[in-house]
Amino acid sequence: MYRPALASLPPCAAPTAGDAAAATLECSHCGVRGRAICAALSEEEMGALDQATQSLQLAAGATLVRAGDPRQYVYTLTEGALRLVRTLADGRRQITGFVLPGDYVGLTETPRHRHDIEAIGSSRACRTSLSDMRKLRERYPQLERKLMQRTSMELAAAQDAGLLLARLQPSERLAHFLLRLGARGALSGQPADVVQLPMGRGDIADHLGLTMETVSRTFTKLRQQQLIALPQLHTVQILDLSGLQRLAGDID
Repeated sequence: MYRPALASLPPCAAPTAGDAAAATLECSHCGVRGRAICAALSEEEMGALDQATQSLQLAAGATLVRAGDPRQYVYTLTEGALRLVRTLADGRRQITGFVLPGDYVGLTETPRHRHDIEAIGSSRACRTSLSDMRKLRERYPQLERKLMQRTSMELAAAQDAGLLLARLQPSERLAHFLLRLGARGALSGQPADVVQLPMGRGDIADHLGLTMETVSRTFTKLRQQQLIALPQLHTVQILDLSGLQRLAGDID
């Protein structure tokens, strides 16, 4: 599959005192603060995390980290969407997951990153060095518990992805994918029957182990079965939730 060249993210300069103040102000107005780990922290804990955090702007197609890079930071996505990419031995691309606003990246204990992490569109992330995060975890047990919960969620998502690839029917894979995104959107206050797709059909195909043509045909099939509507390219409206759940096999 054709893979366009990606722009690497330039290294960030060391933050100044003014940068730190701006970052703290930005954190206090962050749109995902209520959904990220920050929601469980006290004002004192939040202030300490703010001081250790730097905001990064990512252009569409930028690479945040590459597979094999030393793991130096924990990232929180606040705007946009990221994809986790592994290149197979034959050159094909496998997207193992997507990162949406409120998600953390880099919580694993592996010394190096196992995926390329790429911005799908214009995105913004906050980063905290591992050393600072380690100190905060030791100082604030509540933060440690929330990080452990996030790690467990990442493991569950990886298991879901493996189960999707084991399914034989493209319609089952796509139905389950849409239900997961819909449930995530509902937690963020979006209408339960509307699924926003920040990624394109090619990304969905590489995540579900299908071709882009198969994904497009399967979207059309689900629409013809009146399970979904496609009002816009990146918007899916669920018309028959129970029907879509039956197709997906009601996987939790």
